[in-house]
Amino acid sequence: MILLHHLNRSRSHRILWLLEELGVDYDVSYYRRDPETNLAPPELLTVHPLGKSPMIELEGRLIAESAAIVEVLCARHAPQMVPEAGSDDHITHLELMHFAEGSAMTPILLNLYVSRLGDAGKPLHPRITSELKNHFAYMDRMLRPSGHFVLARLSAADIMLSFPAEIALRLGYGEQFGNLARFVEDIQARPAYQRAVEKGND
Repeated sequence: MILLHHLNRSRSHRILWLLEELGVDYDVSYYRRDPETNLAPPELLTVHPLGKSPMIELEGRLIAESAAIVEVLCARHAPQMVPEAGSDDHITHLELMHFAEGSAMTPILLNLYVSRLGDAGKPLHPRITSELKNHFAYMDRMLRPSGHFVLARLSAADIMLSFPAEIALRLGYGEQFGNLARFVEDIQARPAYQRAVEKGND
């Protein structure tokens, strides 16, 4: 049995969605952000020293980091969601899996934290906005005619990139990046995604 440590309004939603797509048996341990600070609760620190979500427990092994969790789950339950090793698509898959939590998240997090500084953060906003647009434009270009990032069907990269794509729309870039807007619309219409929203209590 898989146990997901799920934090509301977090990147953990991707793992909940993936588990629904896979149709595997799993349980969820729920954690909620502090309504004032928006921080994860201290209870998560008893699970992992960084106190972050998502994490899964699988056969007695705690696994952290979204991309690692997605790779492990797909390898076990849905190898068709990862391109064949050694193929050009697999290289793209690797690039995008790392991009989702590396390059893409850097300006997103900077935008979040600097926005809380008020006037003190104003000098940084033009550069952050420029980087947000650059990264969202790259994602928009990377989407294939199929509406997916790597394959002609849902893949692990789509799961990982769903979070920054949704952030792009929340920040008001939907009209500017139509491919991303359609991608988000399509994934949010999937029954498994909608079940994940209901189970996540977000």
